[in-house]
This record gives sequence, C-alpha cells and structure tokens, in this order.
Amino acid sequence: MRNWFKSGSPWIWMTGGAVSLSLIAVLGLLLLIASRGLTYFWPAPVYQWQVMDDQGQLSTVIGERYDRESVPRERLEDAGLSFEVEGEFVTRFLVKTGNRERVPLDFRWVWQPWVVSEQTPADLAVIERRRNGNFYGYLEQLVLDGQVIEGATLEAELSQAVALSNLLSEEGSQLQEVEIGRINHQLERLRLQQRKLELQGRDTPEQLAAIAAQREQLEQQYQGLEQRLFNLREEAARDYLMVREMNGERVRIRLDQVLTVQFPNRMGLGQKLKHWAKGIAAFVSDDPREANTEGGVFPAIFGTVFMVMLMAVIVTPFGVLAAVYLHEYAKNNALTRFIRISVVNLAGVPSIVYGVFGLGFFVYMLGGSIDQLFYAEALPNPTFGTPGVLWAALTLAILTLPVVIVSTEEGLARIPKSVRQGSLALGATQSETLWRIVLPMASPAIMTGLILAVARAAGEVAPLMLVGVVKLASQLPVDGNFPFVHLDRKFMHLGFHIYDVGFQSPNVEAARPLVYATSFLLVSVIVALNLTAIGVRNHLRQRFRHFED
Repeated sequence: MRNWFKSGSPWIWMTGGAVSLSLIAVLGLLLLIASRGLTYFWPAPVYQWQVMDDQGQLSTVIGERYDRESVPRERLEDAGLSFEVEGEFVTRFLVKTGNRERVPLDFRWVWQPWVVSEQTPADLAVIERRRNGNFYGYLEQLVLDGQVIEGATLEAELSQAVALSNLLSEEGSQLQEVEIGRINHQLERLRLQQRKLELQGRDTPEQLAAIAAQREQLEQQYQGLEQRLFNLREEAARDYLMVREMNGERVRIRLDQVLTVQFPNRMGLGQKLKHWAKGIAAFVSDDPREANTEGGVFPAIFGTVFMVMLMAVIVTPFGVLAAVYLHEYAKNNALTRFIRISVVNLAGVPSIVYGVFGLGFFVYMLGGSIDQLFYAEALPNPTFGTPGVLWAALTLAILTLPVVIVSTEEGLARIPKSVRQGSLALGATQSETLWRIVLPMASPAIMTGLILAVARAAGEVAPLMLVGVVKLASQLPVDGNFPFVHLDRKFMHLGFHIYDVGFQSPNVEAARPLVYATSFLLVSVIVALNLTAIGVRNHLRQRFRHFED
C-alpha cells in the first residue's frame, strides 16, 4: 500500500474522479437549464375546470396546468382555510389562464378540493397574439371582408386568413423599418448637413436650395410609403375572429393581432414536435414583445455576437503586441516584473470597475471629444458621447486583455531558443524571425487566450449596463443605411436580457421559462464561439506543426 501511494497512482485517480464529477455537474446543470427552458415551447394540454370556491360559487376556469404544490394542512388552518379531505396535505395547482385583458391575473391557484369536473375539450383553441399574451376560448365566427364564416369550414379558412394577415403585417413591418427607416435616416443626414454648413458659415443660398430640393423629394417618397403602410394596416385590421371565453362572453379579436391558432388537445406527437420546433425557431429569429416577456431574442443574439467579435478584433492585436514586447524585446528588470505583476492583478479587478472606467473615460471623455471635433452639428444630442457598442467592446477588451497577454506570453516561452537562434544564424532579422517563425508557432496559444477572452466577455453583464446595453434596442448596429455599421448605437445582450426578464418582469411566473431558455441559448452561443475558435486553433496547430519537428 505504501509503495502504491508513493507511485502517485492515488493522486491520478483522485484527479480523474474530480474532473469526472465536475463534468457530470456541468452536464447536469446544462440538462436542467435545457429541460426547464425548451419545454416552454412544447404545446401543453388546455383544461376546462368547473370550480366551486369556499363561498359556494360555481365558475369555469380554462387554462394550462403550470405547476403543482402540496400544502400542509396546518399551514392552511393558520391561514383560515379548511378542506374536508383525507391526508396531511392539500394539493393545489397553478393555472395559466391567459386572456390578460379579461382577467386580473395571468395565473391563479386552484385548490384540488374545489374542482368539480376536469375536461380537455378537443375544440378548445389557443390563440397566440402580438399583444396581451395568449387567449383561450372556443372559435365561433370568422368575419372576412364582411362575410361571416362558421361551422365546418371555419378552421380551414382561419388558417389561410391568419397566414395572409401575418404576411401583411410582415410586409408592413419591413416597409416601416427598411424603406421608411431609410428615408428618415436620409432626412436626418440632410438636417445635420445643413446644420454643419451653418456652423461653418458656408450656408449659401445655392447649398440651402439643393438641400431643400433633396428634402422635398424625400418627403414625397415618405408620404407615398406612409400611405402604402396605412393601406396595409387597414387591410390587415379589416377581418376579425369571434371567440367565446371561459365566462361565456363573446370576444372580438382582430386578425392582425393573431400570430397562430392551435388546438393542442387534438395534436398528435408529430404535430407537437412540429409546433415545438417552430416555437424554438421563432424564439431565435423574432423580436421580443410585451416588455421582453414574449417573442424572440434575435436582437440580443445579434448584439452579443457582434459585440464579442468586435471585442476580439480589438483585444487580439493589443494583447499579442504587449506579450511580444514583454517577452521578446523588454529586458528582465524591475520595471518589466512590475508590469507583469500589474497585468496579472488586472485580471482580478471586479468587472463593474471596468464599467465605471469605460463610462468615464471612453464615453464621457473620449466620446465627448469626438463629438466636439467631428459631430458638432449634432450637439447637444451626443453621437459617440453616449454609451454604445464600440465603448462596450473597448471596455471588455481591456477587461480581457490580461488573459490574452498571459496566454500569449506562455506560448512564446514554450518556443525553444534554438529555433530563434537557428533562424538568426541563417540570416533572418529579428523581426523576420518573430513574424515568420515565432508567432506561427505561438498561434495556438494566442487562440487559447482569445477563447478564454471570448468566454468571459460573452457572459459579462455588469460593465455593459454602464457602457451600452439596453433593455430594448429599436435598431441593430448593422443595417442597410450608410455607413452600414453603426458603432455608436446601443445594443441588446443575452446576459442583460436574462437579468431583465428574470428580475424586472412584472409577471414572474410567465417569465421564468424564458429565463431558462435564454440562459441555455447564451451557453449555446458561447459554446459555438468557443468551438469555432478551437477549430481555428487546431487548424493552426496542424499547419505549423512542421516548425516543431
């Protein structure tokens, strides 16, 4: 036994066991997040209950069974409630009732002893709307251009009418965001151009007349597009659906507010899988709705990936140059050792401190100076003197710079001196040796530092709250308007989206599954970015392997 301990085998087994437990814990956490988040898109059965409350009043409740809880009888007695049931616990379940504009709350607790009957009617519809969440009820009539449709043909006609209404709404959104947005952008540029001429004293009558002619032409185009948009909206809002809700009242729902109409109680497994896949695709590709508690997260995905890529473009050259100077050119003296200690200590600074530094230096000082020099015509409205995606990327670049420096310097230290000496002996200069021999051999280590930097930057939230991230961004940092990439714009981020939905939402129960779904999506984005960087690193290792032979 003593020889076995001296051989080091126990420590190998202990290390392997610790790594295995860590992997199991990480995979278990990911599976938990995925199961809680992805099941949100699965079409749940919709129930109709007849409920008799403690006052003896009978009512109908329609909704989805969202959660179940067993409450001790003692707790109920302390609250003044009593039920004539056997056992020490009383079951209650949380019901998602929808119909937000008709009921005070989206969710309600229903005690099991109050339930008189429970049914899952096949003709009970779930109507997903653009506003006010889902609506549960029975379809009665469809009115298309004044024509009333009901009976057996109602569902088929409704499916086509909803598809047409969604096409009209999408066309209207594209018209408003792209074409009308382009004209608004050009009108704003003309306004700034005229203001700039006034500040420079070059606002001659000829210049002003040319700007006025361009403005008049754009306004005529705007009026034509605006009228076309009004026509589309009027056509989309013309038709409507009559639905009977759980209280027996008939409710009119305009088709331009309807996204989908489903009957989950009659769905088979294949239909549920198709609906589930469509729900995930819509979550990834659509814009958020209802204060981020519904809809998709595409702007947050785009903002996260764009900001991380911009940060990587900024931090990589600075980190590599700093590491090359420290290892290849700087002498090993007290100043160099102090710089290395400072770089290592910077990695332990709280991220919110970097956010405060970015707000003070980048936004107010640097951005304000840029506005004074190059965008004076836009003042007092700031252009770069306000939080934006550029300042967020720069702040995170400084935050992750120590990781890239340390990783690159470690890679440079692993290259044998004989390689450098052999290159110099063959007549190469120090810069040629560095560029053609040393850096290619150190490129896997550089990619390792970049992978660590991307993983940390993608998950940071605290500094971004100060330097650019917002709850809802009306425009993406990239669009079809010149100069096409707008680094001064604010952006959405998956990490901040999780915080906003989980802690700032007025409806906690409805937002809980979206928190899990967005968390799983954030992990997936980070894994995808890391796998891409790992693939590049492995390719570089294979490409420059001959240098090590």
